Parts: sequence; C-alpha cells; structure tokens
Amino acid sequence: MQASDFFSFPKSLEVFSHFFPGENCPWTWLPNIEKALLAYQNFGPRNIFFKSIKKLFSRTSAAQIGDNVYLGRDVKLPAVCTIGEHVYIGDGTEIRSGALIRGNAIIGKNCVIGNGCEIKNSLLMDHVQVAHFNYVGDSILGSHVHLAAGAILSNLRFDRQEIAIKAGGERIPTGLRKLGAILGERVQIGCNAVLLPGSLVGRDSIISVGAVFGGFLAGRKIIRSDAKHIIADQK
Repeated sequence: MQASDFFSFPKSLEVFSHFFPGENCPWTWLPNIEKALLAYQNFGPRNIFFKSIKKLFSRTSAAQIGDNVYLGRDVKLPAVCTIGEHVYIGDGTEIRSGALIRGNAIIGKNCVIGNGCEIKNSLLMDHVQVAHFNYVGDSILGSHVHLAAGAILSNLRFDRQEIAIKAGGERIPTGLRKLGAILGERVQIGCNAVLLPGSLVGRDSIISVGAVFGGFLAGRKIIRSDAKHIIADQK
C-alpha cells in the first residue's frame, strides 16, 4: 500500500516532496511533517520567508501567531484565530474565525480552514476544504478533499495503544500511537461523520452524513448511514 495509491504530491508543495516519497506507506509520512518544516525553515535563502509573522498583526488583534509561520500570497486570516509554531500555509488559502492550527501543519494552496476547526500535525494538499467545526489530527488529506460540518478524524484509541491498519483481512502495524485518517484525492466526508483512528479512504470515495467508519475503503466507494426514520402520530 503506497502513498501514490491515494494522491499525487502537488507541485505547489514541491519544496517538501523529498520528505514524502510516493512509494512509501502513507502513514510513514506523518513523522516527516515536522522534519520537512524545520528543513524549510533553515534551508539557505528560503529562511528569509519562513519567519514569525506576529508583527503583521496589531496589538488589538485577537489572532495569536506562533514562531516560524509561513504565509503564502493572498492568504486570508480572520481577526480571531490561533496558529502555533512550525506552520506552512500556501497561496490563496483562507483561515476563518476561531480556527486553531496547533502546529506542525502543512496546508497547500487555495484551501479553506473553516470556523472552529482544529488542525494538528497534518498535511493538507491543494484545494482542501475543512468547512466547519472539524477536527483533523495526525492526518493526510489529498487535493480537493472536502470535510462537511462536524466531521471528525479521530486519531487516538481509548486504550492509547499502537494503531494498526485493517485492510483485506490483514492487520498492518504502523508503529504510531496517534494516527487519524489518510484521505485520497476528492474524498468527501459528510456532516457529523466520524472516522476512527487509522482509517484509509481511496480516491473519489464518500463517507455519508452521520456515518462511523474505520478501516480501509477502496476508491470510488460509498459508505451510507442506515439511520431510519420512524413517523408516528403525536398523542
């Protein structure tokens, strides 16, 4: 199971591509996010771009910006948000009110991080929409992925043990205690859906509204919720 089965690394993030080889298992990319950001921060002439941006905000702004944050061209920031240390945000991306980017995050171009969303140790490629009140922890989202309101990518087992990938009757150890979801290009996750730790979803697949899913889903598949409505007369 290779990362290239789920996504192509976008040209806009090419400077980081050395750390994310397509022939590797996708979950092995997660520990490299911080390494890639640190390398970018310290690499030759590029370090003049990767710096603290606190000075861009007035003292009356409620935005809290950590050190070593890079903003691409035309990035939109609200008056109220929090961005931790070691974060890269690509050109044209919009961060909306109340968003929390905790750190060690790479976000590609033309993405949307919506109100009340939380991002932590994750890689989001181009044109990703994390719409409203989402949690994305220790996850990788391919280009054009869409998370509808309230969708959660959970990243930690209750017993806090190592997370294994369950695919084709096989249990693949990852060596990771925290692992959210690996979402291929153009995956759509419906409102209030929950993906269990270590979920892998192939390109162009859909997890429908309110569904709870864990394991591996191949490309171009749909997971539907079986919720049924019972209609009765009022007494």
